[in-house]
Amino acid sequence: MPRLFTGLEIPAQTGLMLSMLRGGLRGARWIDPEYYHITLRFIGDIDDRTADEVAEALDKIRRSAITIHLDGLGSFGNGKPHAVWARVEPNAELRELQAEQERIFQRLHLPPDRRKYIPHVTLARCRTSTNEDVAKWLAERGGFEAAPFVAGRFVLFSAKASVGGGPYLVEEAYPLAA
Repeated sequence: MPRLFTGLEIPAQTGLMLSMLRGGLRGARWIDPEYYHITLRFIGDIDDRTADEVAEALDKIRRSAITIHLDGLGSFGNGKPHAVWARVEPNAELRELQAEQERIFQRLHLPPDRRKYIPHVTLARCRTSTNEDVAKWLAERGGFEAAPFVAGRFVLFSAKASVGGGPYLVEEAYPLAA
């Protein structure tokens, strides 16, 4: 049973820049740069037949390439931090691609994603980091910004069941028109 999600890949140069942010956060498990991505929609563990239906439905998406701009850092966690990330500046094209995928998956009777979509690149999972640790890490790296890049495709990733962070495999790639 594959564990699937859709996302945008991060170019090597941007990944290198993001990797320079690693370190200095007690209790963090850093994501390997080759696994940096922007999740569009987590699908989860599904059977092979449904996975084939997902792949076929995604092939019908026709969208333009998307300019991506990373501008800032943040953290997720309600009371206790569980991840630090680089912020992806939201734009209409990104929101529309994500929303179209959400509609497709609901038509395939997959459960809706209950979380508000916040585009980001996860940099580390916070195992034992405190709020103070994360606040200090964020303050020391404030003002992060990377050069924009163009995402010319989105991909269907598979992941092994784990606590996150890879390894991820590209199962299918879907072009976004130039």
